[in-house]
Amino acid sequence: MTSAPAPSSDDLAERRSQLREAHLRPAGERPASTARGLHHTALVSSDVERTIRFYQDVLGFPLTELIENRDYPGSSHFFFDIGHDNLMAFFDFPGLDLGPYAEVLGGLHHCAISVDPDTWGALVERLTAAGVAHEVHSGVSVYFTDPDGARIELIADPLGEMYGEKVL
Repeated sequence: MTSAPAPSSDDLAERRSQLREAHLRPAGERPASTARGLHHTALVSSDVERTIRFYQDVLGFPLTELIENRDYPGSSHFFFDIGHDNLMAFFDFPGLDLGPYAEVLGGLHHCAISVDPDTWGALVERLTAAGVAHEVHSGVSVYFTDPDGARIELIADPLGEMYGEKVL
């Protein structure tokens, strides 16, 4: 089976333009969101203590609670404070062989967390000191994987901005 040729950059730019024209409303014309905010993002941990050490000790996200997962007896559900009343949560599923992290359609590509620019530099240094492989991009983003392979980005841009562009 032969696959179709990939669209050109110009074709993709034109498609984005069409989508913006059809769906993007000016800020003053947008309705208020029906959501209050992101309550938590839930990822899977293969080792609760290792995950706590990474997110709390390396990244500086305080552990706020560790409870039993209501959906799977014996499983832990634990939470880290990522600022502005937002949480990053994890489950472990003891006894289930879930396999390694894999990117799939509809799955998580990466989780981007905004940090203060002064803190960002210190966190890049902490990743280096902890031996965590990472890649700095554009001087404001650092990408790395957590102990279970989930991709994380720490971005020094303010909430609602991306590389100098207002996105909210």
